[in-house]
Amino acid sequence: MIDWISGIVADGGYLGIAFLMFVENIFPPIPSELIMPLAGFAAAKGELTMAGVIAAGGLGSVLGALPWYYAGHRWGLKRFKRLAKRHGKWLTMGPEDVDRATDWFDRHRGGAVLLGRLVPTVRTLISVPAGIARMPMALFLLFTTVGTLAWTGLLALAGYLLQGSYDKVSAVLDPLSILVVVGIVGTYVYRLARRKGAA
Repeated sequence: MIDWISGIVADGGYLGIAFLMFVENIFPPIPSELIMPLAGFAAAKGELTMAGVIAAGGLGSVLGALPWYYAGHRWGLKRFKRLAKRHGKWLTMGPEDVDRATDWFDRHRGGAVLLGRLVPTVRTLISVPAGIARMPMALFLLFTTVGTLAWTGLLALAGYLLQGSYDKVSAVLDPLSILVVVGIVGTYVYRLARRKGAA
């Protein structure tokens, strides 16, 4: 995958970076933890500028968040609650859980989106409740952009400073990403077992 990402960055430049970050938001298994450090490494070699790399990564990531936002917006709270009522066992949530989650998002809104954009896996998913909650597009774009630029900037800077040793970036970030995913999956399994036990 590293060779494929490197090839797109080398051949596509800023457009290639924006494309990769867009796809990363639609299809999370393509990791930003590889894309942006490689782009930062290209900037360190003088092939690109850091400002351009961060801007391109941020643009692609923000554009990639929009389809998920619109999916949540189109689906809506009522349909999502009906889904939770019908398939609550597998979703590990009922309509009342959806209401609680929506209330929590309503209280935190901007902060939830901003912090969510800094957490692996959650970065993609946070756009859905924002859409369901009908968060104003201007605010969604503001907090998404700020969080995204912070994340892409950090990764690009790591690639720039470490240059060819971007494997060191992965060595630090990969375990953290795996830990987050394991935590999410573990929470799901626990909630699934608890709901079955309560049934």
